[in-house]
Parts: sequence; structure tokens; C-alpha cells
Amino acid sequence: MDTILPPELVEAARKVVEANRMRGRTIAVAESCTGGLVAAALTEIPGSSDVLECAFVSYSNEAKMDLLKVSQDVLETFGAVSIAVAWSMAQGALEKSHANVAVAITGIAGPGGGTDKKPVGTVVFARAERGADPTDVVADSRHFDDEGRGSVRLQAALCALELLMPPE
Repeated sequence: MDTILPPELVEAARKVVEANRMRGRTIAVAESCTGGLVAAALTEIPGSSDVLECAFVSYSNEAKMDLLKVSQDVLETFGAVSIAVAWSMAQGALEKSHANVAVAITGIAGPGGGTDKKPVGTVVFARAERGADPTDVVADSRHFDDEGRGSVRLQAALCALELLMPPE
């Protein structure tokens, strides 16, 4: 396959597309620090339009508020890199689409932007499923080794793809 994306990312995306296609599930992604990398990986797979409904790249706080209806209060209270914001992004992606499941990613890819509490490599994920209780959103904060911006983004994209795998 002729691609500029890392092979492990394309392979993970292939597994997501195939597994969700088999179950008749559609997906949406809401990306911040990955800047569309998850959507790029998914669309690298022929036939991904059967599964990927839409992708939102909401890099700025304004875009998070405008596109995904993340509240300004949540952003100001918890910060863009927080479980509350990732949860809101995932819920917003579901509300703005017809997808069955949505995954959101927000984090600090570096090289700057980190703090003592949220160092470079901090990435927060959330998954929301249509029909599930909104409080049942799966959310997790991870810290990836700061081996450069590209490495943090790749690791975050791989984790987001794992969250898009349907339950066994």
C-alpha cells in the first residue's frame, strides 16, 4: 500500500474498520492534539466510508466550543486537556453525527505547552456510545514518553483506535 502513515497505524485502522463493519457500527472521531491523524489512518483503508461517518478536528478551544459544543465553563474550569473536555468532545461528536460510537482525543504533544501537572505527553481520551447513559462514557488519561511531537501523536492515535474496537 502506498501511504505516508506508519504501518502500525494503518494496520490498527484496518482492524477497526473491519471489526466495526462486521458489527454494522459507524464511528466518529473528535481530535485535538492528533490533528486528524486518526481520521487519516481510517480513510487510508478502502471501504472505510462504510464505517467512518465523520471526523472533527477541534484544535482550538473556540473550535471545541463551536463544533462540539464543549462548554466554556468546562474548558476554563478543567483545561482543554482533561477528562471533562474529552468527555464533552465525545458527546458532542455523537450529537453532531449519526455515528454509533465516538472517540475524542485531547492532549499536549509538545515540544512546549506542558506544565508540572500536565507535562508534554499527557493525552486524554473518551469514548461515548449512542444509546448508552452519558455517564457511562469511558475516559482515560495517559502519559506517553516525550520522544517528540510525532511520537506522542502516533501513540495517541493508536490508543484512540483501540477505543474504537467494538466489544468482543
